[in-house]
Amino acid sequence: MTSPASRLPASPLPGSPLPDALPPDRYPLAVIGAGALGLHFAARLAEVMPVAVIARDDARAARLRAGVRVGDRSFAAEAFAADAPPPADWVIVLVKAGDTAAAAAIAERMQPLGVLSLQNGLTGDLLRAHCRAPRVDQGITTEGAYREATTEGERVQPSGAGETLLPPGFEPVAEMLMRAGLHARVEPDIARARLAKLLVNVAINPLAALHRVRNGALLEPPYRETLDALVREAWPVLHAAGLTLDLDAALARVHAVATATATNRASMLQDVLAGRRTEIDAITGALLRMAARHGLAVPAHEAVYQAVKALEPDEALLSGSRPCTGT
Repeated sequence: MTSPASRLPASPLPGSPLPDALPPDRYPLAVIGAGALGLHFAARLAEVMPVAVIARDDARAARLRAGVRVGDRSFAAEAFAADAPPPADWVIVLVKAGDTAAAAAIAERMQPLGVLSLQNGLTGDLLRAHCRAPRVDQGITTEGAYREATTEGERVQPSGAGETLLPPGFEPVAEMLMRAGLHARVEPDIARARLAKLLVNVAINPLAALHRVRNGALLEPPYRETLDALVREAWPVLHAAGLTLDLDAALARVHAVATATATNRASMLQDVLAGRRTEIDAITGALLRMAARHGLAVPAHEAVYQAVKALEPDEALLSGSRPCTGT
């Protein structure tokens, strides 16, 4: 049986020009997940290359093909339903963490060279368990975007430029992102970068969701004390797992992100406000599992985890069959 790579046209090497056009039955890149961040990435990439957007169903795909406002322009996506994805050389996964397994199965059907998660939390192992593409890994991004309803319909609003770090082996994807004007690079020590991102997520996301405030408010009373306590409690766990930041640097990192994203609504806050399932299991849940492996107590994070879970809709309301969310 031939490998996926042997069936694919050669992908451009780092530093080589990307093709201006490819056959319509194969895309150089696809984005699974048509939520705010997925559409933000897809709209930027579509300015320089063909991009497939994988939505949850035919109706959602049709709405995206008709056009959605992303920032200051209309984006008519080349959108497909999750049950009929086109072949693609590379796939970026930007669904909610709870839909990772379903998205991985969709990605495998696209016969890609590689599948890259840019999701919150730690989802790489789950993605690899359900997708047998030649390369499957997780990067990180600090790009931000949110959806809002307007009188003209749905709008995706980018909320500040960030940086996207990719694992080794995903150089062609980094080049595509850079060609689209996004800040992206391959990070040789991606595992430590993921831990640093998790540190930020476990401090900011749940606290913003619980108090329903924007990120910058967490630096002020009465929230600052709890924010710092969450960082101090998480640090020994993440340090034991390989985080290289010392405690002072860890606190400074979280404060810097909260400052840089002061006007942002954290993704977990957006989920709570919309009555959706959150990514608490992939974020704080990942920290709790890590703490258990290292025999470390994290009572504040356990309390935060339970408090956010209490805000989520009943599981029975979420049991309907949906191929993937983030849409």
